[in-house]
Amino acid sequence: MASTSTPLTLPVLPLDDEVVLPGMVVPLDLSDNDVRAAVEAAQAAARSSGASKPTVLLVPRVDGTYAATGVLGTVEQVGRLSDGDPGALIRGRGRVKIGAGTTGPGAALWVEGSRVEETLPDPLPGSVTELVKEYKALATDWLKKRGAWQVVDRVQQIDDVSQLADNSGYSPFLTTAQKIELLETAEPVARLKLATQQLREHLAEQDVAESIAKDVQEGVDKQQREFLLRRQLEAVRKELRELNGGATDAADESDDYRARVEAADLPEKVRDAALKEVEKLERSSDQSPEGSWIRTWLDTVLELPWNERTDDSAAGYDIQGAKAILDAEHSGLQDVKERITEYLAVRKRRADRGLGVVGGRRGGAVLALVGPPGVGKTSLGESVAHAMGRKFVRVALGGVRDEAEIRGHRRTYVGALPGRIVRAIKEAGSMNPVVLLDEIDKVGSDFRGDPAAALLEVLDPAQNHTFRDHYLEVELDLSDVVFLATANVLEAIPEALLDRMELVRLDGYTEDEKVVIARDHLLPRQLERAGLEPGEVIIEESALRKLAGEYTREAGVRNLERSVARLLRKVAAQHELGDQKLPFTIGAEQLRGLIGRPHHVPESAQDPAERRTAVPGVATGLAVTGAGGDVLFVEASLADPETGAAGLTLTGQLGDVMKESAQIALSFLRSHGAELELPVADLKDRGMHIHFPAGAVPKDGPSAGITMTTALASLLSGRLVRTDVAMTGEVSLTGRVLPIGGLKQKLLAAHRAGITTVVIPKRNEADLDDVPAEVLEKLDVHPVTDVLQVLEIALAPADVPVQAAA
Repeated sequence: MASTSTPLTLPVLPLDDEVVLPGMVVPLDLSDNDVRAAVEAAQAAARSSGASKPTVLLVPRVDGTYAATGVLGTVEQVGRLSDGDPGALIRGRGRVKIGAGTTGPGAALWVEGSRVEETLPDPLPGSVTELVKEYKALATDWLKKRGAWQVVDRVQQIDDVSQLADNSGYSPFLTTAQKIELLETAEPVARLKLATQQLREHLAEQDVAESIAKDVQEGVDKQQREFLLRRQLEAVRKELRELNGGATDAADESDDYRARVEAADLPEKVRDAALKEVEKLERSSDQSPEGSWIRTWLDTVLELPWNERTDDSAAGYDIQGAKAILDAEHSGLQDVKERITEYLAVRKRRADRGLGVVGGRRGGAVLALVGPPGVGKTSLGESVAHAMGRKFVRVALGGVRDEAEIRGHRRTYVGALPGRIVRAIKEAGSMNPVVLLDEIDKVGSDFRGDPAAALLEVLDPAQNHTFRDHYLEVELDLSDVVFLATANVLEAIPEALLDRMELVRLDGYTEDEKVVIARDHLLPRQLERAGLEPGEVIIEESALRKLAGEYTREAGVRNLERSVARLLRKVAAQHELGDQKLPFTIGAEQLRGLIGRPHHVPESAQDPAERRTAVPGVATGLAVTGAGGDVLFVEASLADPETGAAGLTLTGQLGDVMKESAQIALSFLRSHGAELELPVADLKDRGMHIHFPAGAVPKDGPSAGITMTTALASLLSGRLVRTDVAMTGEVSLTGRVLPIGGLKQKLLAAHRAGITTVVIPKRNEADLDDVPAEVLEKLDVHPVTDVLQVLEIALAPADVPVQAAA
């Protein structure tokens, strides 16, 4: 407990940002005016009162403000301090509650105060005893860490609670505010608790600081050791080089990125960027992850062929030689060959006139090869590179969904890589290769971005001379690259991307071209794969023609090559079993015994009674699919007048456009039934059903309009549709025949199916120029403008009355 005694009158000795607690002995500098005035006033008062020692009131002063509690101090001695200045030694005796100011001798400030007396119960409670032990243990721990062993014994000998708490005034880690809080806490036990808490917090902070300092010191020691070892390693390497006559160490040379960058043939901007990264690498430590990122980036930049270009003069500028290479490696495909020949001719003239680089751009090309599978789009890219004398790189884009696959990752990511375009250039080792972007129509998009959008800059001749990859972050010139993009479906390519490419269509091969390809390319390749020598197995041209016409019906030649391979495997197996002797010649008559019956017999070769158009209501149409052109049959039937409901039923997985074409065809026949001599009552009262076979395959488009009209007219009139006639064209409500797309593919499909007469819209007549001449020679093409003309050509003369047919 604490109580207040009789008042005292004392001179004030202010302490700026310092605190003295009872029991402390402190030296004070008398050169301070306030300190000297207080000591002199206390000495004068002691002489007048006869006291043995002068007394002063030690009061903390913070920012000009005095504390409410001070310490009664006695001046023990006045003399000289260790530095020779006058000083006084003052001992703190007890707390004094400061009251009002008063007057006294000297120039000091005098105040009245009351001595605070402290009392504690005897004996001390157990909690206070435990608190005393805890404080002594914490103080001993702290003093031992500082090496103050002589002070430990003195602290252990203090048993008074108040004196023990005030002893923490010597602690250097306490702030002025914390010491004032101890001074103003009059109750001894509370003061000891406060002192214990302050000491405990300081020891906790000291433990953390020591742990951090230890870790830092260990790291510094490791770096110093590694530095020393590396210097020793450099000295050893230097000695080894001197012993080897000055030969450089490969590992040492690979680490010297600055020398490699300065020696490399880099563009100016790329060199500046690389040197900046080298400076960062030199400043970073070996343990820094940034160092590995920079090394990987520098390796990528140094491996790129910035100024390496293939010389086109060897093959590319020999226009006749390049054309001969293309003709030798690919049959047909005249459009692509002409385009490549034109490109080489223009490039040669530009080079001859010194126009190789104009506005920072070179004379690259971006072609889109669109066509069904198996027509040679992918293999054509390698042939183009061979003809031009350039390096060839294939970039597969099928299923790519991440935009970073094209533009690269930011190099701060773990596992970052440059995009596929940069990797293709690096793989080619040249800045002007032929890059085949395979299956560009199969590129997808999701939350990671749209790779097709990233290709816009790559395939734009006006932009790709300053292409920036996210990993490299330096400009890469792609303007001299020949890009060939392949696709099966034109509609799947984004319009903005298609606009940047020159479209070249590959619509499939004629039967004659397939025979040539099989004879000159497929057969030699499959003979080698089957382990047969040339001449051991001979496939006659008649057999190849039958394979192409009746065993495989496709736009390309993949299945034809599989059939040739199957034939050779059969012969090779029979020879190993001893059933067949070599050499062996395969004719058309041997095909059935080796690989079975044909799967695609033309309608014209079938028995008339077995043909699909042997009954009224069936017409032959032409369609375009992802695999090229195909023949499409349309079937129509009438419902029973008593049980069937009126209306039109459509089946065969038809799209909205095709359903609308069927409605248009029926509306036209209803409005012109009398003119066409059709039974008007059946058109109004009886239900009609139109079906497209191969119901599992979705179908859509307007080009089957005249085919459906012909099928309905055949059904209602009872007149058969001619077996050798196929047709394509959109029908309008007034009976006009409108143009369609994919005419070349459709005519090739008609030729493969054995059709001899084809009806097309008059406005598609200009597209016949793209159809091979040998196909047109075997087809009787009728351009028409009106449905009446279609019916006149397609329908056979009526052999039975209309009533009987109905």
